[in-house]
Amino acid sequence: MADMRRRWLFADQLGPHFLDEPGQSVLLIESKAVFRRRAFHRQKAHLILSALRHRAEDDNVRLIRADTYAEAVTDEVTVCHPTSRAARDLVKRMKNVEMLPPRGFVTDPQDFVAWARGRDHLRLEDFYRYARRHHDVLMDGDEPTGNRWNFDADNREPPPQSLDIPTPPAIVEDDIDEQVRVDLDRWEREDGITFVGNDGPRLFPATRKEALARLRHFLTHRLPTFGPYEDAMLAGDPLMAHSMLSPAINLGLLDPVEVIERAERAYRENKAPLASVEGFVRQILGWRDFVWHLYWYFEPDYRAANELTARHELPKWFTSLDADAVEARCLSDVLAGVRDRGWVHHIPRLMVLGNYAMQRGWRPGAVADWFHRSFVDGYEWVMTANVIGMSQFADGGRMSSKPYASGGAYINRMSDYCGGCRYDPKVRVGDHACPYTAGYWSFLARNESRLEGNHRMRQPLQGLHRLSDLDALLDQEKSRGSHAP
Repeated sequence: MADMRRRWLFADQLGPHFLDEPGQSVLLIESKAVFRRRAFHRQKAHLILSALRHRAEDDNVRLIRADTYAEAVTDEVTVCHPTSRAARDLVKRMKNVEMLPPRGFVTDPQDFVAWARGRDHLRLEDFYRYARRHHDVLMDGDEPTGNRWNFDADNREPPPQSLDIPTPPAIVEDDIDEQVRVDLDRWEREDGITFVGNDGPRLFPATRKEALARLRHFLTHRLPTFGPYEDAMLAGDPLMAHSMLSPAINLGLLDPVEVIERAERAYRENKAPLASVEGFVRQILGWRDFVWHLYWYFEPDYRAANELTARHELPKWFTSLDADAVEARCLSDVLAGVRDRGWVHHIPRLMVLGNYAMQRGWRPGAVADWFHRSFVDGYEWVMTANVIGMSQFADGGRMSSKPYASGGAYINRMSDYCGGCRYDPKVRVGDHACPYTAGYWSFLARNESRLEGNHRMRQPLQGLHRLSDLDALLDQEKSRGSHAP
């Protein structure tokens, strides 16, 4: 017989797959204290509150507004394993709460641990192949569909001049969104709660109905074009063919299993090419599950890792999302995207924002916290391995084989930013020196002794000593300091 005790749902567990049966009674808690601790993006706060309050409109749902979670849970409830250590530890301390295994991910924790045990380095490609086999995704018998595990080589096209694809269906705000906005204004005015970034309108789904509409639109209109240009950037088209489903999946409005199944069906029914479907599946079955499991598999103090001894604090122009203070066109445009939308796709995150932070030696933990607070799809579990391990290489290579550092040549090849910029990606010293090109060589010089044992960095480090103007470059970058480029 099913246990039909009330199910407490955190704000990232709002979909039906977090319940045992349709109609199970639900407890939701809206805690203002969460927003007092740190300055989150205004649109992130709006999206979470809107999603909670829309879910509270359903039958058998009780929403309690309280300062803390503990004071709101007075009856016996069950809850699915939370997505942060702090929330998990809180649940463990509450005597009237039974914690169930996690949901909202594809691979079970015990299966990941069995796969990871005994490995010196954990790599996405190895886990991804395991997950494909284990869950029979894009497999034809024992072989990967198309006889290739990944189609990365087909999915690295530079951007076209434009992409002629329909925009996603617009979100239509309602009375709930209006009240959320009134409440956030009051919190700022009366409670001293602060936010970063610009206010709405709301751009991402807050209901399962909205999320399903976005999923259908992506599979029909955007997935076929997604693959080739998934690593490209266009100044005039920040969305390109990306799904923008991560906020909905991370709120629990969509089950990643259903998303993967529908994407594979699109390929099987000849509605999307294999390279695009594989690239999309890799993001969810591969990368999303991978960083979730690493969050729990790595020790609690992994977030403090700093193998490259990066100690500089994030400058105010960056933390306040002051894109207008930045002259470098790529960084200014991407930072404006964070300010205006609370979202940019994965390449601007990694190769513009993260790359710049690593080149400048900013504290990895502070960078991870910034990503957590500033992105609508950002959570602690999302950003810990993504930023500490991959973006900042602060773990010394435990989950990524080399630093994702690059100069302006990469940005020039994969975007249309450099043509309209005052800086030249080919120039590393002088008034027109690209901050990414100069920053790349400065990063290598600063970390040469720490990276010389990495075989993938051997060639770049050899190139470092062939620079005739290295001393001038290092003086230039030292004087740049924390100033906006």
